[in-house]
Amino acid sequence: MHPVPVVHGMTIGEYAQMINGEGWLENGLTCELTVIAIKNYSRDLPYTLPIKPSPNLPNDMAINLYPSLCFFEGTNVSVGRGTNLQFQIYGSPFLPKTNFSFVPKPNEGAHYPKHENQECNGYNLGDHTPLKALDLSFLITAYHATEKPSDFFISNGFFTKLAGTKKLQEQIEAGWTQQQIKATWKEGLAHFVKTRARYLIYH
Repeated sequence: MHPVPVVHGMTIGEYAQMINGEGWLENGLTCELTVIAIKNYSRDLPYTLPIKPSPNLPNDMAINLYPSLCFFEGTNVSVGRGTNLQFQIYGSPFLPKTNFSFVPKPNEGAHYPKHENQECNGYNLGDHTPLKALDLSFLITAYHATEKPSDFFISNGFFTKLAGTKKLQEQIEAGWTQQQIKATWKEGLAHFVKTRARYLIYH
C-alpha cells in the first residue's frame, strides 16, 4: 500500500504521521491524528508483549523471525501453522530429509494448515540468534533445496503481494544471492531513511 520497507523501524504513531505527511491517502485526504509520546522511551529498549499479538505469534522469537519467514506464506513451505512453534520453524514435504520434521494439525491459529497431516522436513529456528535485519537466506536455501523449484512459489500471486513487486521472486529464480538482492535495495532504503527522519518521535 505504501512505499515502505517490510521492516520500517517505526512505531505506529510515527508511521501514521508519515502517511499524513507524505499524502498517501487517496484524494489528498489526511486523518485527524493525535500521537501521545511515551516518556523515557528509546529505540534501544527491548519490549516483550504481555499478550500474543496473533494466535500464530506466540513469543518474542516468532515476532523477531516473522518478517523473514512470512515470505514462505507465498510458497509451498509451511512456517509451522498448525503446530505450537509458529514462525519459529519451517518445512515442507518437498524439502530433503533433515534432523527435524513436524506434522501440521488444525489448532487455534490454523483450522486448515498448509500440508495438514503431512510430514514436513525442515528446520527449527527456536535457538536462532535474534535477527537485526531482514534475512532472505532461509527462503533462498529452501528454494534451491526443494524437490521441484518450478512449484515452489504458489501460483496465485500471493508471494508478489507479500514482497510488494515481482522482482524478489524473479531474482531468487535467477539464482541471485542475498547480498546481490539486498544491493538493489540500497537506493530505495536510503531515500526512505531520509524521509522517515522527518517523522520519528523516538531516537
